[in-house]
Amino acid sequence: MCGPSDDIPELDFVYADADSLEREVSELYSFTELPEFALNQQHYSDAVSELGLDVRWPDMSEAQRTAVLLSLVDKVELARRDDRLRASRAILYISQGCWGDLHTPEEVQSWARRNALLLYKCGVLPVLIDILNLEIESGTAPVTAVRKLAVSVADSSDLRVLLSVLYLMVEQMRHVRDSDPPEEVRLRDAFTQELGQPQDTGELLAVSLLGMVSRFCSGAAPHFPMKKVLLLTWKVLLLTLGGSDQLRRLRTAARAAAGLPDVPEDTVERTRTMRASSPPPAPVEQLVDAVFGPQRPRFTRSKVVNGDAMDAMNDSTDVAEEGGKSTETGSALPWKPKVHRRDIEEYLTVSRKKFVGFRLEDDLESMAGLPQPILEGRYILDKHLYRSLAEVQVEREEEISASPFSRPEQEVPQTPAELLFAGMLPNLPQYMIALLKVLLAAAPTSKTKSDSINILADTLPEEMPVSVLHSMKLGIDVNRQKEVIAKAVSAVLLLLLKHLKLNHVYQFEFVSQHLVFANCIPLVLKFFNQDTVQYVTAKNSISALDFPRCVLGPQVDLTSETLQLGDEQPYCWRNVFTSINLLRILNKLCKWKHSRIMMLVVFKSAPILKRSLRVKHAMMQVYTLKLLKMQTKYLGRQWRKSNMRTVSAIYSKVRHRLVDDWAFGNEVDARPWDYEAEERALRSKVDHFIARRYSPESLEELEPVDVSLSSVLAAPLELTPAFKANYRRWLEREVFQQSTDWDKLIEPGYMG
Repeated sequence: MCGPSDDIPELDFVYADADSLEREVSELYSFTELPEFALNQQHYSDAVSELGLDVRWPDMSEAQRTAVLLSLVDKVELARRDDRLRASRAILYISQGCWGDLHTPEEVQSWARRNALLLYKCGVLPVLIDILNLEIESGTAPVTAVRKLAVSVADSSDLRVLLSVLYLMVEQMRHVRDSDPPEEVRLRDAFTQELGQPQDTGELLAVSLLGMVSRFCSGAAPHFPMKKVLLLTWKVLLLTLGGSDQLRRLRTAARAAAGLPDVPEDTVERTRTMRASSPPPAPVEQLVDAVFGPQRPRFTRSKVVNGDAMDAMNDSTDVAEEGGKSTETGSALPWKPKVHRRDIEEYLTVSRKKFVGFRLEDDLESMAGLPQPILEGRYILDKHLYRSLAEVQVEREEEISASPFSRPEQEVPQTPAELLFAGMLPNLPQYMIALLKVLLAAAPTSKTKSDSINILADTLPEEMPVSVLHSMKLGIDVNRQKEVIAKAVSAVLLLLLKHLKLNHVYQFEFVSQHLVFANCIPLVLKFFNQDTVQYVTAKNSISALDFPRCVLGPQVDLTSETLQLGDEQPYCWRNVFTSINLLRILNKLCKWKHSRIMMLVVFKSAPILKRSLRVKHAMMQVYTLKLLKMQTKYLGRQWRKSNMRTVSAIYSKVRHRLVDDWAFGNEVDARPWDYEAEERALRSKVDHFIARRYSPESLEELEPVDVSLSSVLAAPLELTPAFKANYRRWLEREVFQQSTDWDKLIEPGYMG
């Protein structure tokens, strides 16, 4: 239970595409895998001894390191499973940085980067992907796992080793440094391009990994290590599609190509300069106020700069820190308001009906008969007019649908997002359902059921612990596993939605509809139906067991006190990251979709989201307030009256539309089925787009028909062998035995 709202500290969390390299690598391994580090080192030592080398890895020459790797690559392709596994473990030890010959985490990280580049130069990537595909399609492992009562970490050893090597290579290649030499930059670009191209099987690596998630959720492969699969999926998408910076560059280029100006403000960048508001009072505080009256502090000069007054000052002024100096830009809202074209149309329609008495359809130019204040209002609306890239894409799609021959679609650029969507399309609904199933199993509010999927198969040891200390360690490991899986799933879904929306809005809508059909909205609300402050400050980590600390230097003896200490940070980075991602996903699904906003109302999301406002982080609060702003008009006047503090926070932190009546409109009688027509119309447009671009055979009826008798008769016609063998019987039955009255052809009215 949280204390008073004023006691909750403000989080200094900085949102990014991923956590630091060291933390991301350490989260790849569960604490149950610790004994395997020494096993990997042993197999590496055996492989080096077979080559007659008695030299530490850092002391080897480049030629000797290459010879070791090429020898291991040859062994990975052997038929015997044990030989393959030993060679794969030796490669994993090399990709981990050969920590046995090093002393500090910095040295391990440096050599892991060098070794990742060397692995790629030696051609390890395509070999590992081929072996991974063989393991995925292997029929013996799933059968063995299904027959066992409890799947453990031992059932997925081969897959875990392969996925770990691929993950370490991707993660090292993903990090860019200004000091990288041109050769490293060239290798990294080639690595990224190779990951973004279809494999020998015709599938992208990301699509194959999503297929693993789908097979796992269907029960066909319960031994798949889900945490490693999802982490690798996330990092492959992050590397091939691009992170926030790449997305910003792509958006700027796409808007420039469409003749649109750049977006004036970026939400993520803008919220980094905002200060978190004091959260609304908890129900306990409201109960105390109701019984004893509001405990209002006496007004003094010393308290003016505290609490809500400081919130108001920081929300109304933009203070930028540059070179140690604070520069105040004046009292203003943090966002520049936006206006859509439909807002101007509605404004002029109402004004004309009031002052002129008639309507003008699709006319935004005629201003005759309107008074001067209306003209000034029109000038303000034009000044803040914003046209999104999605509107341009929708208009272009309408042109293609109306004139498929005179204005056909040009050649579609084969961008990474386009290739990914085309590869996912045949099984995209199954992929979305599988991801949401895993997210549901990883939610802290989920109750374990007998028929639910087991996402902890790669964490549970073969023999359950018998001591209290080991049971505590396993409990922390299980909670940590769930948190990492939730982080990976939320990041994968957000990446897909952001890049597909930029590539084409109907691709984004297609994925969004399948997420909504799979109950993504109530699932996210279920995720937040908990003590969010406790979740973002959870301590499910043991720093002494994180890689590479667990293999360097003397090891610390674990006690119950050291297990309870957790991390040094006052918050859990991955849990804050997951919470913000899920709020952003919910915003993207519900924005401008009235039927989905009504789902938020029906599922009583307002008190759940209000509880999330108790986390004092500006970015998290902004996305929560956006969701509350969408549904405020449906919650009624009484809700707004009793939640004025939340309404004030919405006004001070969220962007506004100049003609939006979010705080005053009352639509308490609105029902979910009132907006079904809007959802059906959108689905019809999306289905038409998918059929036109990805199923050309469905539009064959639009092709021109040859009506020339001579060309039709002259067209070559291939007769089947069966017809050629029996054509005499066909002539006898269809020609000679049929009597035709040719005189009927000249009778009036016979031809219609």
